[in-house]
Amino acid sequence: MLSVIQRVSEASVTVDGSVIGQIGKGLLILLCAEQGDSPAQAEALLAKILKLRIFSDDEGRMNRSVQDVGGGLLVVSQFTLAADTRKGNRPSFTRAASPDIGRSLYNYFVERARALHPEVATGEFAADMKVRLINDGPVTIPMSMPPADPDS
Repeated sequence: MLSVIQRVSEASVTVDGSVIGQIGKGLLILLCAEQGDSPAQAEALLAKILKLRIFSDDEGRMNRSVQDVGGGLLVVSQFTLAADTRKGNRPSFTRAASPDIGRSLYNYFVERARALHPEVATGEFAADMKVRLINDGPVTIPMSMPPADPDS
């Protein structure tokens, strides 16, 4: 699974002119399932995100997690993270999971996030979304959790 994590002071998602998800301080998580991904990658990525120490402590050092600071999570599906731009000028998205698998893994990630964290808002899978955010820092971190190696 692929993700881009942005530390935000606020973020929201709008669909058809209505805000469907919003948080104050926390993390905006852009999430993409790739071919071969499974719930195991979703679990591992979520665990890493929840413990990622990118919020400032009392001395101004990035030493606290979203759980430590009581921040929210805004999870937005974004299959374009799987873009392959090596050839030509039009990105290829063949590495992205099929829409059915992508939706299933996105929903699984959100379900697990809600079980482990008190504030989780979402976008809408496959919708035309408008995402607004105030990136705090700015802090933007790409993260991935590759599929398990079948030979290991």
